[in-house]
Amino acid sequence: MTSFFWVAVATASYAASCGLGAVVKFRLFDSSGVHWLHHAFYICTFILTALAVSTVFWIPGAAGWYLLPSLLPLAAIPYVSSHSNNHVYLALSAAPFYIVSLIVSWR
Repeated sequence: MTSFFWVAVATASYAASCGLGAVVKFRLFDSSGVHWLHHAFYICTFILTALAVSTVFWIPGAAGWYLLPSLLPLAAIPYVSSHSNNHVYLALSAAPFYIVSLIVSWR
C-alpha cells in the first residue's frame, strides 16, 4: 500500500471526527445516546495518523513527516474541555498538516 492510502485514511477519519464534533457543537445532532462514537473516531484518528506517520520507516519517499506535527494537538485534545471553544481550535489546528500531507503524498 502506498503512503497516500494511509494518509488518506487518517485524513478521512480526522474529517469524520471533526464533522461529528461540528454537528454536535451546533446542536444539529444529539449525541447523548452515542457519546462514545466521537471518542471512537478520536481513537481511530490518532491510531491511523500514527500509522500514516510511521510510513516514513517502511515506504520509501513517504509523506508521513508532514503529518507528524498533527500528533501534538491530537495528544493534547483529551485534556481540553469539550465544551470550550479551545477544544475546537485545538482540533482544527491539526487540519493544515492533514491537508499538506494529503497533497504531498498524492504527488
